[in-house]
Formats: sequence, C-alpha cells, structure tokens
Amino acid sequence: LEFRRVLFRSSMLITVNGKTKELQNTLTIGQYLEENSYVPSQIAVELNERILSKAEYSTTVLHENDILEIVSFMGGGR
Repeated sequence: LEFRRVLFRSSMLITVNGKTKELQNTLTIGQYLEENSYVPSQIAVELNERILSKAEYSTTVLHENDILEIVSFMGGGR
C-alpha cells in the first residue's frame, strides 16, 4: 500500500496590488475592504483584470490565486 500525506490548508493566497496576501477565511470583496480600512466611495476595484461595480463588492467572493487591484482616488489640486 502506498500512503500519501495530504495537507489541507485552511487559508488561501491572493495578490493585492502586487503583493501576496494570505486570507484565513473566505471573504467577499466588501469584507476584505472593510477589514483593511478601505472606504468604498474612495476606491475602484479590479478583480482578475475586470473592474467591479460597487454593487458587486458584497456579493463577489475571493478565491485562491485571485488578483485584486485597489486604486484610491486622491483629492486636491488647484
């Protein structure tokens, strides 16, 4: 008999703004943004090269190897 050791990871890896992040739980985009102190009205979110509407933040679940880009809007100017 051949025995195989199977490792189960309870976390998953995603990429956020070019940096690898480890998530311990399954999260929606909205939950991730809230946990990381983003203000939805001040950002735009791209998931796997697709820009999401703000309405999608609460229903779109993050998955292993997702690529998330979060762009903040800066105020100011003359």
